[in-house]
Amino acid sequence: MITHVSEAAISVRGLRKGYGDVQAVDGVDFEIAFGECFALLGPNGAGKTTVTEILEGYRSRDDGTAEVLGIDPGHGDRHWRSQLGIVLQSDRDLGDLTVAEAVHHFAGYYPDPRDPDEVIKAVGLTEKHKSRNLKLSGGQRRRLDVALGIIGRPRVLFLDEPTTGFDPEARRDFWELIEGLKAEGTTILLTTHYLEEAEHLADRVAVIARGRVVACGSPAELGGRTRGLTRVHWLEDGTLHDVRTEEPTRVVLELSARFGGEVPGLGVDRARLEDVYLSLLDGDREAADEDFAQGGDAE
Repeated sequence: MITHVSEAAISVRGLRKGYGDVQAVDGVDFEIAFGECFALLGPNGAGKTTVTEILEGYRSRDDGTAEVLGIDPGHGDRHWRSQLGIVLQSDRDLGDLTVAEAVHHFAGYYPDPRDPDEVIKAVGLTEKHKSRNLKLSGGQRRRLDVALGIIGRPRVLFLDEPTTGFDPEARRDFWELIEGLKAEGTTILLTTHYLEEAEHLADRVAVIARGRVVACGSPAELGGRTRGLTRVHWLEDGTLHDVRTEEPTRVVLELSARFGGEVPGLGVDRARLEDVYLSLLDGDREAADEDFAQGGDAE
């Protein structure tokens, strides 16, 4: 096994993976710094899970390079795996184990695990610690999956749709847990369909469509979000008025001067991450349609 010195916790270059005629991952490039939370966004079938499974060492690649903690995931040994935490998209099969039995059992796989009882508390399962896996709700099973993913104090944590089935309160509690792991220096690769989750947790976001990265940046700047037009709206003479502008502060100041202070019904709406995300997917579909019209393969 060859160890490489890298300034990035995760490095991907020209990554490709195909299944028959379908190119699931088509030349993906990105790097994730140590201690960074990096989110992969994209529709179902975009290639997110395939990329994640390659990096976890579960799936082989056809071409390109990949390194996690300086190691090719295809050749990671037991020591390398002990530094990873993995929360899979599907529930683990834990048979008739109780929550406490499962977490204590998995703790034995790692050289320096967290305290199992503290982990159970952190994921909100203290009251269910004697409950068997088969008796847990879907959201509770996901919490148990998260507990098993973090029990080993991972340097790199893979979270594949971790809050599926969580109610809003449980999702907020999970976010606090992840923020705590970030503060400890854990590197996190997150895939999620919840854009609010990505915006709250991620330092950077990459949008994948049709196996390619179509945009990458901070949630605040993704896809030129900060340069987009902002909608300023207010009430005047009983009528709703609005303008779209690149200078919302100037417009608000002018309105304030005109109204002599408070502006009735004032609102300032910047482009939401959801708006940018959907526009990026629309742009990719348009590019695919053009490619197909010119004789290319739209799949």
